[in-house]
Amino acid sequence: MSSLIAALALQRVPGLGPRGQHSLLSALGGLSQLACADDRTLHRAGLDSAGVQAYRGAIESGVTADLDWAASDNHHLIHLEDSRYPAAVRELDDAPLTLWALGDPDLLTPPKVAMVGSRNPTTGGIETAEAFARDLAASGLVVVSGLAAGIDAAAHRGALAVDGMTIAVIGTGADRVYPASNRRLAHEIAQHGLLLSEFALGTPPQPSHFPRRNRLISALSTGVLVVEAAVRSGSLITARLAGEQGRAVMAIPGSIHNPMARGSHRLIRDGAKLVESTQDILEEIGPQLAAAGDRPPKSTRPSSVLEQHDREKQTPDSALPASQSALLHWLGHDPVTIDFLVERSGEPAAHVSSVMLMLELGGHVHRQSDGRFCRTAPSHGTIDAC
Repeated sequence: MSSLIAALALQRVPGLGPRGQHSLLSALGGLSQLACADDRTLHRAGLDSAGVQAYRGAIESGVTADLDWAASDNHHLIHLEDSRYPAAVRELDDAPLTLWALGDPDLLTPPKVAMVGSRNPTTGGIETAEAFARDLAASGLVVVSGLAAGIDAAAHRGALAVDGMTIAVIGTGADRVYPASNRRLAHEIAQHGLLLSEFALGTPPQPSHFPRRNRLISALSTGVLVVEAAVRSGSLITARLAGEQGRAVMAIPGSIHNPMARGSHRLIRDGAKLVESTQDILEEIGPQLAAAGDRPPKSTRPSSVLEQHDREKQTPDSALPASQSALLHWLGHDPVTIDFLVERSGEPAAHVSSVMLMLELGGHVHRQSDGRFCRTAPSHGTIDAC
C-alpha cells in the first residue's frame, strides 16, 4: 500500500483529527510505516478497534473517489512525505496529511505574500488590493489568498491580470466553490494558478473551516498583508497566526472614518509594518527571503503602487468640466455629505446633487449606503479610502 493511500485512509477515521493523526504517525515513525502496519501495530500506536476498522474500511473503498479525482488533468494529491509538500506547512503541529491541489503545484515553490481583508470592502479597498496584487505578481511573488468575496477575490484578480502567480487556499473540498459568485474566478485560478484544500472531496463550507484555512494561508507565505479589515475580522486571525509562525505582518492604513480600516490600524498600533507601496513589502520580507535562500524580488514600478494607480486610472481634475473639478476640490477620501459640499462650494443644493451624479456616473466618486460621497481612487500619494 502506498503512503498516499495510507494518508487518505487515516484522514477518514472519525474523531481522530489532525493532532491525533500526527500522534499516531509519531508513534509509528511516519506515513511509510503506517502503510505497512498491521492491526496489532496500529493498536500499540494508539488507534482503538473502531479506529482500526474505519481505517481498513477506508483503504478498501473510502479513498476510491480521491484517487479517481487525482487521475484527471491538473489534479494532484500531495501527501505529507511528498517532495512537493510545502516545507513551511509541514512544520505545523496540525499539518494536513494530504493536500488536494487543482492547477499548477509548482507554484508551491516560489516565494509568496498573502493578501487578506474584508468580505465587504469599500470601492477604494478593492482598487487598492488589485493594484498591490498586480505589482506583487509582476515582481515575481506568488499572491496567496482565500477566494473569499471582497479583498481576497480582488487580490486573485489583480495577480491574474498581469499573468502572475496566485494560490487560492479554500475552506471546502477541491470540488466545491464557495462563494458561488466566485465560480468563474475559481476556474480561472485552476487554469492559471492553483486551488489548494486540506478538506476531503465533497466537504461543504463550514464556519470552523475558514480559521483552519487561514493558518495555511499564513504558513505558505513569507508575509501577510491586510488591506481592509474590521476590528472583528477573520483577516486579523490570519495576521495573528502569521505573527505566531514568524511571518511578516503588514497592513495598509485607511481613513479614520472607514470602519473597514480599524482592524488595519489596530495591527499597525500593535507593531505591524505600515505599507504604502510594494517597496515597503519587499523591504519587510527581504531578510526572510534571503535567509530562506530566495532572491528578493524587485518592484516593477518606481513609485508607490497607489501613486502609479492614480496616474493610470484617474482622470486629472483639470480635464473635467469646471463644475465637476470645482466640487472635486472639496472632496477628499473621507466621506462627506451633500450639505457639506453645498456649504463649502457655495452652490445650490440642486446643482451640487446634479454634478455629483455626473461624477458618480463617470466613476470619479463613490456614493456610500448612507448617502455620503468620497473619491473612488487615492490621489496625491495618499491611501485613504471611503
